[in-house]
Amino acid sequence: MEITLTHSHFLAILQFASPALPVGAYSYSEGLEMLIENGTITNVENLQYWLKSELVYGSIRLDAAVMVRGFYAVKSDDRSALKRWNLWLSAARDTEELRAASWQMGRSLMQLLGKLEPEILPMVNAVGYPGNYAIAFAIACAHWDINIQAALLAYLHSWANNLITAGIKLIPLGQTAGQELLLGLQPLLTSTVGEILTMADDDLGCCNWGLSLASMQHETQYTRLFRS
Repeated sequence: MEITLTHSHFLAILQFASPALPVGAYSYSEGLEMLIENGTITNVENLQYWLKSELVYGSIRLDAAVMVRGFYAVKSDDRSALKRWNLWLSAARDTEELRAASWQMGRSLMQLLGKLEPEILPMVNAVGYPGNYAIAFAIACAHWDINIQAALLAYLHSWANNLITAGIKLIPLGQTAGQELLLGLQPLLTSTVGEILTMADDDLGCCNWGLSLASMQHETQYTRLFRS
């Protein structure tokens, strides 16, 4: 997969995939906090296995696939499709925590986009409330005309980076171990992009019961650092 970006496109995708983007991603572990407490994940090897499984079978594939559909809906100014995919993704969430996380991050990013580029607001308003993070990310990437492969790769990389950061705090792991894990995921991230871009609507699905159970248990976890 070869991606060519202009300087402005490269800088824009770096900005939207940055851990410093003020959407609150750092406050969510997507069930990792529960999995680490109950001993399912205890070291970097366990975390690597979990992340790889999520990329191959998990709900992050649905998020990414809907982000792609939102991107093309914005590019074609199909606002009804954008709203429909946002509703579809909300309905596909297995737990309240996962839905709330996506809505909160989506709201934060849409508010930020409205302040950075007010002309985006009609498209943001077309989504309706609440909006998912994948849809907000799609609006940003389409507005700045970022290559969809680059946008998708950055979206998945940002997701992996956030969960590895959570794992570093919770297991705990060293920073070098976290960076080695992120570097080692590059081939899978790249191949996952290719699979998602060719995924038909009828193939949208995931095997997500491990994450769903962990997320449901996290709602009543006694001691928590993260919101999911």
